[in-house]
Amino acid sequence: MAGNANTTSVDEEVHMQNNNIYVQNADDILRASYYALLSRLLIQPPDQNTLDILKNMGTDNTDFGTALGKASQVATNISIQTVHEEYSTLFYGFGAGGEVQPYESLYLTGLLYDKPLALLRNDMAELGLEHSRHNNEPEDHAGYILEMMHGMISNTFSSPVSPDRQKKFFQSHVASWMEKVFEDIENAESAHLYSAIGTIGRLFIKIETELFDMAA
Repeated sequence: MAGNANTTSVDEEVHMQNNNIYVQNADDILRASYYALLSRLLIQPPDQNTLDILKNMGTDNTDFGTALGKASQVATNISIQTVHEEYSTLFYGFGAGGEVQPYESLYLTGLLYDKPLALLRNDMAELGLEHSRHNNEPEDHAGYILEMMHGMISNTFSSPVSPDRQKKFFQSHVASWMEKVFEDIENAESAHLYSAIGTIGRLFIKIETELFDMAA
């Protein structure tokens, strides 16, 4: 933070709760944007605006930057209709479930609507969070959990969530299983654009896990 104790640089935003100060900097804003993008792509197939975001993502020589470049390349050469069909086949199949079913309970216990969902609902109640109901999926759908992480990091909830509480939530409901679900998306037979998205998600969760592990 630049300047004296009463000033904040233009790329930082300060949130106060119970005399605690949480600083949201440019890195946090970027992190939140990736959570939001991945959430949107898991909850529903991309519309033209989301596809344009994918097309215009930059690249660099890191593994993550390379993954962004691959997604941009695929997004540039795919139609909305094709990617909607891909999404439907990947996640819902033909009436018997898709190749990937991204639910925390299913990945951790092998059962839907199991104990991990109950624990998530408890954490949501503690944090004052409600299901956004974009569709009829349960709260432990990966897209909704990523949406919650976005809200915590970007401070869009009614009360700010401390970095320590963000870490606890991440370790309980993201690090415990979500790198695997993105790996499954990456390797799914029906995935084309979503294979590239799976790579981005897998690498992003790995980066975030390392970031939270380093946090005091």
